[in-house]
Amino acid sequence: MDKVSNPLQACKNIFFKPNGVFTAIEDAHNWSWLPFFIVLATSILPVYLYFDFVDFQWYTQLIIDSTYADISPAEQNAISSNMSQEQMPLITSFMMFFSLIITNAIVATYLNITAKMDEECVQGFTDWYGFSWWTSMPVVVNSLIALLVILLASDPQLSPISISPTSLAYLFNVDMASNWFTLLQSVRIDTFWAMYLVTVGLSRWTNIASRKTYIIAIAPYALIWGVWALSIIL
Repeated sequence: MDKVSNPLQACKNIFFKPNGVFTAIEDAHNWSWLPFFIVLATSILPVYLYFDFVDFQWYTQLIIDSTYADISPAEQNAISSNMSQEQMPLITSFMMFFSLIITNAIVATYLNITAKMDEECVQGFTDWYGFSWWTSMPVVVNSLIALLVILLASDPQLSPISISPTSLAYLFNVDMASNWFTLLQSVRIDTFWAMYLVTVGLSRWTNIASRKTYIIAIAPYALIWGVWALSIIL
């Protein structure tokens, strides 16, 4: 196992040599600020690039047709008039920023509770919150692919799902009007990578059995996606 001596090395190793990273950050202080900024910055950058490139009139009509098709034309016009190419990247980035902050806080709370299975575990909420940003690092891969998709696109009528190119909605070209779209947009390859990092981190920070660490990492997603899928089917 390679010894990790600084946060930059940790950010590189987290993708392919995560054991050493979690061993290092267990004792290191303030290292988690780096993945925090990296995850937020790389998540928001494709949003600005997308709205700078997209045919915004076409985008507005796409959102109206796929999301607000059941309301009156007057209400559709009101929503459309409140959408602008200058405001949308700010609104979307704001929502993404707080979504990441809140989601990782929930993950940290969950891990803090489940880690109590190990009576010798000394980590508290703030430790697990820092931990959650390391396990979020695979989102960088999604963002880099998104940047490539947008930069290489020639048609400005580019679907907003291009911002999530590792999602099942993108990979299977699911229509935005589909009942399954939002669920499949949330199921992303980098999420499964993050689950794996959670199991690795738990195995380094606790004495919880390997089988249980996988259950802890997978269970929340399986429950949410399963209930979500059932609600669509039923």
